[in-house]
Amino acid sequence: MELDFERCYRAVDSRDTRFDGWFVTAVVSTHIYCRPSCPAMTPKRRNVRFLASAAAAQREGFRACLRCRPDAAPGSPEWDTRADVVARAMRLIADGVVDRDGVPGLARRLGYTERHLYRMLHAELGAGPLALARAQRAQAARVLISTTGLGLAEIAFAAGFGSVRQFNDTIQAIYGRPPSALRGVDRPGGADGSGGAAGTIVLRLPYRQPLHGEALLGFLGARAIPGVETFDAQGYHRALRLPHGTAEVTLALPTGRRSGYVTARLRLADLRDLAPAVARCRRLLDLDADPAAVDAVLAADPALAASVAAEPGVRTPRAVDGFEIAVRAIVGQQVSVAAARTVLGRLAAAVSPGRFPQAAEVADAADPAFAMPAARRRTLRALASAVAAGELELDGAADRDDTERRLLALPGIGPWTAGYIALRALGDPDVFLATDLGVRRGAAALGLPAGAGELADYAARWRPWRSYALIRLWRHT
Repeated sequence: MELDFERCYRAVDSRDTRFDGWFVTAVVSTHIYCRPSCPAMTPKRRNVRFLASAAAAQREGFRACLRCRPDAAPGSPEWDTRADVVARAMRLIADGVVDRDGVPGLARRLGYTERHLYRMLHAELGAGPLALARAQRAQAARVLISTTGLGLAEIAFAAGFGSVRQFNDTIQAIYGRPPSALRGVDRPGGADGSGGAAGTIVLRLPYRQPLHGEALLGFLGARAIPGVETFDAQGYHRALRLPHGTAEVTLALPTGRRSGYVTARLRLADLRDLAPAVARCRRLLDLDADPAAVDAVLAADPALAASVAAEPGVRTPRAVDGFEIAVRAIVGQQVSVAAARTVLGRLAAAVSPGRFPQAAEVADAADPAFAMPAARRRTLRALASAVAAGELELDGAADRDDTERRLLALPGIGPWTAGYIALRALGDPDVFLATDLGVRRGAAALGLPAGAGELADYAARWRPWRSYALIRLWRHT
């Protein structure tokens, strides 16, 4: 990745938090790397290097600053919104694929050789997949060390390290001190780091400001599936299925808009699922977005300028499970949000009480589990069978164009359904559902063309952030 020295240095000199996650500042005189907003004295120009990732800095022997915690900065918006191979690889690494399946498994998921994948990642990020996964393991280990009372050996294996020695060496190299020295330095929960409940890990999930939390959690709460999700004064609660087991999560947004983080309380059946759980929560809340860039484009349209001024930082609610979103989209065809919630709740209760069912469970479910017309039931079974067989991917590895083609080939799935899945499951930032009744009503309320064709043409001015404009239109219905 090409980093302009002058632009990066100005961001560091002004301690601009908007650039956290875009790059890191490596100081050659101290051999420490920081996030751009680090409050420490700005280093001299001759002592500074700018690198594309924490993994690249670690690979070159720089230690993480213990003051600004650059390893805990928001992720780059590029890897969250781009659809190319590098971005897809980054999403899979964040989900722990390298820890579970190794680099061969990552390359196989993406359809490239290991060597070519290494070249692509190194060219953009200055580090290969192993180094990127190592940086993530170190971050997961630091969180467990500083927020729980677990033994260090248990933490080493929970974070994905192959041995305690490897764990000790990595922590010493990255943080400049042994693991035991990191105990208790970052506890957002109770005194023991558990947040007051045994087995609970309390984390802070950083984001770029602003964040309109009411819009985000209000959207999720209105669509909460009975028995799977709830929304109350304490936040948004839901069950998760993770690679090694299940989990329960509560996500609470701050009362003050300038705190810069969401509090996550996680109860994990298996601690090895910490990194995937964090990645999926961040993706659900769109925490790696660049709201300044999005709002600048939308505010340039007089029709949306007042909305952006009144509600800055509106995000796109995404997903913890792409298959779940696809089922929601099919069930929600031509029915109200409340009716869709009822049907989805009955399906979950009949097939997988307390959790949203997996694809294989839906494919094998008996007819009474589907409180819907027979045609829609056939569509759900076709979708579930394709996902269970590995013929359709709806996670971070998915190629968006190929996934859309495969979805449209299934019976009962049209452009609206495929678009909704792309919006939430695949994280496409530029989806616009011009035929959606709610979108057209929102457009009419703002004085925009209400006809689907005219509205689609008008929405072209909102590229590449039409998904965010769509959320704003829904808020005006």
